[in-house]
Amino acid sequence: MNRKLRMGMVGGGKDAFIGAVHRIAANMDGLIELAAGALSINPEIAKESGKMLFLPEDRTYLTYEEMIKKESELPADKRIDFVTIVTPNFAHFAPAMMALDHGFHVVIEKPITFTLEEAKQLKQKVEETGLILALTHTYSGYPMVKQARAMVQGGELGKIRKVWVEYPQGWLSKLSEREGNAQAAWRTDPKKSGKSGCMGDIGTHAAHLAEYITGNKITHLCADLNVMVAGRALDDDGNVLLKFDNGASGVLMASQVAAGEENALKIRVYGEKGGLEWQQHEPNTLLVKWLEAPTQILRAGAGYTDRLSSYATHNCRTPGGHPEGYLEAFGNIYRNFALTLGARIDGTQPTKEMLDFPTVEDGIRGMAFIDNVVASSTSDVKWTAYQA
Repeated sequence: MNRKLRMGMVGGGKDAFIGAVHRIAANMDGLIELAAGALSINPEIAKESGKMLFLPEDRTYLTYEEMIKKESELPADKRIDFVTIVTPNFAHFAPAMMALDHGFHVVIEKPITFTLEEAKQLKQKVEETGLILALTHTYSGYPMVKQARAMVQGGELGKIRKVWVEYPQGWLSKLSEREGNAQAAWRTDPKKSGKSGCMGDIGTHAAHLAEYITGNKITHLCADLNVMVAGRALDDDGNVLLKFDNGASGVLMASQVAAGEENALKIRVYGEKGGLEWQQHEPNTLLVKWLEAPTQILRAGAGYTDRLSSYATHNCRTPGGHPEGYLEAFGNIYRNFALTLGARIDGTQPTKEMLDFPTVEDGIRGMAFIDNVVASSTSDVKWTAYQA
């Protein structure tokens, strides 16, 4: 590539949390520039947001339909290369489908769509068009998560037997959706968030991390969803027992009423020979616990590159001792997507490390997880067979 990739953003305007995160992540490696945007359904906020981001007036659009249509009519050396969608869940599907229909690649905030059926339609469209779709399951972007995956895939732990993943937050311990908290308001609204609250929001991250690191798929689950804060419309807490396709068992806990917790995502994976432990509060560290040897501490960016996998080193940005966190993990997804798209434009083959980012398949697994957890929680049957 002899130029930056041009990005058009849907949503993410003034005061929006995740839109700013996406822009920082996309800009981190100098491979992408924001060239156009339909940044809000409110015309005034859309215009003001465009000015704040120094977008030209003629590329600050008031609707995503207008942006996609007009951008597709521009010369190839001017139009955007891909569309990033950072709207609430209910507004993911339509702009993604339209972008693909008009020849644009897509990056989309998770969960991928509002329903499993929409996710399947989106997969069909991706296959029909041959375009690239990246899904921002952020936690798979951490270097030491990728190291954990490489060690499991390389058989270093032996056959995996047990997976324990937890994601406690405390920010919804009060009825914040009725106290002016915009993030809480849409995330707890079934019309905007979907059929699940906590499990749809952060439980999907935990499930994706379990499947990503182990390489195994959930086949059965037994779920218990709870509404702990009176007056809330969707679950804010839950526990799920898991069975995987290799025979391993698992436990998944997600809660947004764990008062005092921030984003305490943690996963432990145990095999025949040893186990792994990683937590987001200490993301540069991976603990490797051996059955017949002392526990190892592996660190991102350390000098022992022969001990770290190519997937980990490819996604490290700084020397050892410099923490790489949430923004860098987000940036790794954008960089790998950009390098893959750049290789396609150049007519070259991306490396396996570049291709390591979540796709529409991960999106379908996430929507299936939501459906199956909700079904299991309301069923009298102990185990629910996982339907995707």
